[in-house]
Amino acid sequence: MIFKLNILLAKSAGFCFGVSKAVDTVNQLLDSGERVSTLGPIIHNPQVVAGFEDRGVGIVSSSKDTPEDTVLVIRSHGVSREVYEEIQKSGIRVCDATCPFVSKIHRIVARESLNGATVIIAGNPGHPEVTGICGHCSGASFVVSTPEDLVELAQKKLVNPSDKIIMVAQTTFNASIWEKCAKIAKKLYTNLMIFDTICNATAERQNEATELAKKSDLMVIVGGRESSNTAKLRDVCSDYCPTFLIETADELNPSMFQGVQTVGITAGASTPADIIKEVLSTMSEIISTNENEIKEAQSSVETT
Repeated sequence: MIFKLNILLAKSAGFCFGVSKAVDTVNQLLDSGERVSTLGPIIHNPQVVAGFEDRGVGIVSSSKDTPEDTVLVIRSHGVSREVYEEIQKSGIRVCDATCPFVSKIHRIVARESLNGATVIIAGNPGHPEVTGICGHCSGASFVVSTPEDLVELAQKKLVNPSDKIIMVAQTTFNASIWEKCAKIAKKLYTNLMIFDTICNATAERQNEATELAKKSDLMVIVGGRESSNTAKLRDVCSDYCPTFLIETADELNPSMFQGVQTVGITAGASTPADIIKEVLSTMSEIISTNENEIKEAQSSVETT
């Protein structure tokens, strides 16, 4: 069945600066003949990770597992201070591809906790970036993912309102939830200092996705299912229209587009341009759309 659809592609779809830096780092090391291992998957995209594995890149869960004569790459999510110290003591050759915006959060929490502040981190518990941030706190730290979590902290008296308190956010945290958290935290803690550490690119990506969803009958989010920022794009879009999260074009199905006039497409910060292009190409085979629109969409991907 052939459909006639209007396709809207987010200009912000695809790699962010931090992910590009990490992927480029691994590629440059491989091209120079180095053996490479990454401390955890380099990014949360299974296709990119599989491509690196095909080139011989290993994944280790601990720096102690790094093979001899191998460069260990720290991924964009960053690691704790303890892991840095462990690597330094071991003498392992290391290349740090931590996103600069994540490193900034490390410096903030390290400085403020050393000065006696309790640290509240708005983020996803267990996410490697959040784990790394916690690992740079020398004092008490707490992770919250919802405004309700903040209220619970206060009710259980886990944080003393009279203490010096700071609050930071995971770089890919949901911007609207962050605003709600900040508003509530100001009421709960009089000595609170808030650092808005959500990456600008993340906020812009979420805002653009929201605006696209408002104009669309259907949203397609392209990205890894383990990717936090991709999941948040799905969440913000699903408030306005039916939303599908796919990893590759193989997951596209003609039945998705029945009764749809306008489809919006965006992609997570760890989704490479070639996967986005493949989704556009496959979609063009399923639907009947203006050729110029597809070309314009592809141009947007190339310049992202």
